[in-house]
Amino acid sequence: MEPQSPTVTAGQPRELAQDDLQALFDALTARGWTVVGPTERDGAVVLAELTRADQLPHGVGVRLAPGGYRLRQREDRAAFAHSAGPQSWKNFLHPERARLWQADRDEEGGVTFTPDTEETAPAPRYALLGVHPCDLAAISRLDRVLTGGAFRDPVYGPRRDAAFVIAVACTDPGELCFCASVGTGPGLREDAPCDLAVHEIADRDGVRLMISAHSGRGAELLSDPRLPLREPHPELPELARRRTEDAAQRMGRELETEGLRDVLAGTLDSSVWDEVASRCLTCGNCTMVCPTCFCTTTEDTTDLTGEHAERWRRWDSCFDLDFSYVHGGSVRTSGRSRYRQWLTHKLGTWHDQFGSSGCVGCGRCIVWCPVGIDLTVEAARLREEAGP
Repeated sequence: MEPQSPTVTAGQPRELAQDDLQALFDALTARGWTVVGPTERDGAVVLAELTRADQLPHGVGVRLAPGGYRLRQREDRAAFAHSAGPQSWKNFLHPERARLWQADRDEEGGVTFTPDTEETAPAPRYALLGVHPCDLAAISRLDRVLTGGAFRDPVYGPRRDAAFVIAVACTDPGELCFCASVGTGPGLREDAPCDLAVHEIADRDGVRLMISAHSGRGAELLSDPRLPLREPHPELPELARRRTEDAAQRMGRELETEGLRDVLAGTLDSSVWDEVASRCLTCGNCTMVCPTCFCTTTEDTTDLTGEHAERWRRWDSCFDLDFSYVHGGSVRTSGRSRYRQWLTHKLGTWHDQFGSSGCVGCGRCIVWCPVGIDLTVEAARLREEAGP
């Protein structure tokens, strides 16, 4: 007979030893989820499908600079104490490439179209392990854009519905993080939109995890009798609170958001845009690593016989010259206009479209810009030029 475990209700914290993380992996896979989480590979912390807890980046931290990213060894064995890496969770919810349909010609010359729908191509069931608060906010932004209106995205929607989200509070922000100033982290709110909320506390006593269920699915998982959960040590909630408060004080950057939309709208002719354009390579790296950029284009392919064709959707960027191509040419032909479009949309007109900023303060766009353009610096320069 399997051991019995008391039912866990939403919001009730439990404690899990780091050495027992494999039991969490096993409970997730037993329910049909494929665990996706951080792991160390090729000199970076990347997101990948994982099968074992020892694949997590235990004891790995990150050092960031504009245009620079390096791993560093931590003094503890924390698995989630690293700031944003080159990927975000949109890679798994809003993938770089997705087939929309395929068509085949039959012997009589007729053509059969087969769309990729939830019935013909079921969405993968991912358990997203280690979602930091800034990235959790990014997922909420994508929810609003891709499923919150009249049109439900046929790729993102099913993947999002199938995802089990395990959020982890951030305790070690990087040198370019600024989530505290934009209100998306580093702590997890009691109503954080996830299934499980985790606080990882690393100290002289080792590494402990305090876990709370934020959904019925999360509560059901934590009620699994094979999970060696216990009542949290009385000091653990206070330790978790202090760690996130300390993290908020150690943000490497700050973005003043008050009135920023109007600042950007009033500085469209500023010389700041010319100066930024003189450095910007229009490579689009900032949009590829941004966890909320969602733009796509489509392309058709055929086999050599012409009997089979497919339509694929892939990520696109407002930095691409073809992105604004209409009959006769592109609307935004200069790097100046393309960078201005990206920044004013991200920090300004996103509010008009979706009711919030498009920036969650993860700092990826600064880290992975080859020339280190820093949007917090550029926004401050524009604010200074706009005056009081």
